[in-house]
Amino acid sequence: MKKHQRIAQFIQESAPESDPLLDPRYSAYFQCFNSGLYYEAHDVLEHLWLEHRDADRDFYKGLIQLAGGFVHLKKQYEHPTHPTHGRRLKPAARLFLRAIEHLEVFASPHWHLDIPVACELARSTVEALEKSGFEKNPWSPERAPTLNLLRA
Repeated sequence: MKKHQRIAQFIQESAPESDPLLDPRYSAYFQCFNSGLYYEAHDVLEHLWLEHRDADRDFYKGLIQLAGGFVHLKKQYEHPTHPTHGRRLKPAARLFLRAIEHLEVFASPHWHLDIPVACELARSTVEALEKSGFEKNPWSPERAPTLNLLRA
């Protein structure tokens, strides 16, 4: 099964009750993110991002980077002594900072997302990483963040 088909199947299974006004890939991103499936969240939204050539392209890019930052933290948490995964804290911080740059330019809410909440999640994670000198991972399954869409 090709990646495009795998993602389409995953979206159908992940967000069957999504808001009909929102793209199912966008809804699936939050389903995945809130389940700690950051790599999958990144993948389903990348699928949507690749289609856009408008202002929303940067919005989706920011959310992809936010998920990507948590991919790094989760992998480092699961494999702290691994030669690659053990060094993922600084790259995670860079992705969070890029996410903020892409998201903070949008008026809130944008596509039902509270932009300041998403930016604060990224910002507070970077601050925790910096405070520890990039020695301590602030992420754990017990403290996994969630992002919820605002309802109209």
